[in-house]
Amino acid sequence: MSAATVTLSARAAKRLSQILEKQPGKAALRVSVVGGGCSGFSYTYDLVGEKTDDDTVVARDGVEVLIDSISLPFLEGSEIDFVDDLIGQSFQINNPNAVAACGCGVSFTV
Repeated sequence: MSAATVTLSARAAKRLSQILEKQPGKAALRVSVVGGGCSGFSYTYDLVGEKTDDDTVVARDGVEVLIDSISLPFLEGSEIDFVDDLIGQSFQINNPNAVAACGCGVSFTV
């Protein structure tokens, strides 16, 4: 699978750039899929300083999102977005593989 299977919205790239500017030593956002959550799988987000050998890099407007090889199949075809609404601000993943999700959008079922 290639990085083209996952995209980063302009809003997400802009917000990630703002966050990384204030985080010395951090170079990218790592997005992972882990077991657990109310719907079976959960997304995790971590700021990291460097990539690993098995990372796929999704880049836009000078920022990078890293996805490990185990998480990538769960995210294929997804868009990583940033939402700022009445409920709050958050990175959200629009995942076409998810057949169900919890109300907060953090966990999902495939």
